[in-house]
Amino acid sequence: MIQLVPQQRILLAYQPVDFRNGIDGLAALCRRQLEADPFDSSLYVFRNRRGTAVRILCHDGFGYWLITRRLAKGTLRWWPKSQDDARTHPLQAHQLSVLLYNGLPEQASFDSPWRPLPFASQAAFTSAVPVSSPL
Repeated sequence: MIQLVPQQRILLAYQPVDFRNGIDGLAALCRRQLEADPFDSSLYVFRNRRGTAVRILCHDGFGYWLITRRLAKGTLRWWPKSQDDARTHPLQAHQLSVLLYNGLPEQASFDSPWRPLPFASQAAFTSAVPVSSPL
């Protein structure tokens, strides 16, 4: 199973792809068109031309995962527009989760990924831990 973690590198391809491509075709597309290494454990996200399905390609060190999500009705509500010569659009894990449920990742609000712990709660934790004396 693939777990989406905040540290995961996720690259979304701007251009739609032909979903007749399987793992080998999408891996070749990563190398040639996206100029990326499909073995680097990043998630590569593709959509079909009609915008009714999403495919995710990932290599976990042992083999490839190819995940397909097809919408029961309608089309994807959001997909970024290509900017300049960029071939991919970086996404964060929580944005991909919103996209997979046909939401709007750029309009969803999230807490910042890193929240420092207040010093007072750290002090409370250390004082609550009993210290045993050596025998």
